[in-house]
Amino acid sequence: MNIAKNMEVIFITALALVSVTTLANAAAPAHRAVTPLIQQVDASASMAVVTITAKRLTAAQKAQLGN
Repeated sequence: MNIAKNMEVIFITALALVSVTTLANAAAPAHRAVTPLIQQVDASASMAVVTITAKRLTAAQKAQLGN
């Protein structure tokens, strides 16, 4: 089948499918509207800070762990 000859038919079919699907979805009732929950951040709350004091591995230690 030569696609170039049938491109118009393919386009019209795709357009029809998109149109029918859009109309079908628009006609469906929304069951319930969900409102997003917005949380307010307390500006006076202190932020947790994590400090890591470990030493970095050397190349030899990394190679030993890789085995």
